[in-house]
Amino acid sequence: MAKVLMYSTRHCSYCRMAERLLEKKSAPVEKVLVDENPARREEMVRLTGRTSVPQIFIGETHVGGYMELAGLERSGQLDALLAS
Repeated sequence: MAKVLMYSTRHCSYCRMAERLLEKKSAPVEKVLVDENPARREEMVRLTGRTSVPQIFIGETHVGGYMELAGLERSGQLDALLAS
């Protein structure tokens, strides 16, 4: 299973929804709490060009946020990406 990295904050409902969806898929998630570490927030912005959370990487692929993750699930592409 591909490594999942999720930049998030402690009080983000979209982050929690993304985490639940990934848990449902039995995907281990490494969370980076950017509200606790400003340097990691800067890293997230540099890597993604985005300031909102969550920002999700599956393997080397930047998926985007929760809406993009849910879109991959709806289209049936999430399982294949997680398996890569």
